[in-house]
Amino acid sequence: MQWITREHPKIDRLACPWLILRFIDPAAEILYVPANAVVPTAARIGATPFDVPGVEFTHYGAECTFDYFLRKYQLTDPALHLLAPIVRGADTDNHALAREAAGLWAISAGLAYNIRDDQQLLQQGLLIYDALYSWARHLQGQPHTQHGEEQLLVQAYTAYLRRSKDRGSAPPAWAGQLRELIQDHVDTNLTLRLTDVADALQVNATYLSREFARYFDNLSFGEYSRKLRIDKALQLLKNPAYSLAEIAYLTGFSDQSHFTRIFRQQTGQSPAAYRKSSRGRVSPG
Repeated sequence: MQWITREHPKIDRLACPWLILRFIDPAAEILYVPANAVVPTAARIGATPFDVPGVEFTHYGAECTFDYFLRKYQLTDPALHLLAPIVRGADTDNHALAREAAGLWAISAGLAYNIRDDQQLLQQGLLIYDALYSWARHLQGQPHTQHGEEQLLVQAYTAYLRRSKDRGSAPPAWAGQLRELIQDHVDTNLTLRLTDVADALQVNATYLSREFARYFDNLSFGEYSRKLRIDKALQLLKNPAYSLAEIAYLTGFSDQSHFTRIFRQQTGQSPAAYRKSSRGRVSPG
């Protein structure tokens, strides 16, 4: 049986082929093609597409494609279900799901960076998941440190990490990148969609939508983008050189009416009233 997915695999597109070859169909052929060619190629050659939107074998809610394979084929091996949150955490950039998720992401990203041939990358990925499965089945309870002194150091370090976590964990790398990306689009008057952002950051769109407010002032993606546009409008309104229609355009609103409605929702007054009340506070730029 042939299985087909997007090229340049990292997490799900290596973990799922490993699951297929080791537990579902050892004779399976895994194909990697450009994203826009997956579905038409699958239809043409009779392959089963996976880990792309709109097909059966894909993400559902917070779960990734690996989770769906486990459920679809009723795979009950406890070691596989121990691997599932690790794969899911690495694939959705939600490393809090399993402490091993960040390591799996780092290794997978580095492997993809070093190996450009997808089939060669798959062969190396199979070795990684074979090793991870052996750890999950036979070695997860075995510590690396064996001596008493080492154990004391590990316990002290674990306590330190726990205290650090209690004080609040640092935001993930994508949060800083996303903040800059949104600001760039606001500054250049370009429209930004959540799906475009997810693709640019290589983060699952569903996960990004769910986690966004946690790192952006408890605001949704749309609310945060509108807030930045209104903040920009507040500055422009202090300069009488710009008309209200020009400010609406420069802040990315579809028209002046839309701009006025959102501005009133955010500030409690119309742009004209705000300009009048702020006149004289700031010298024209």
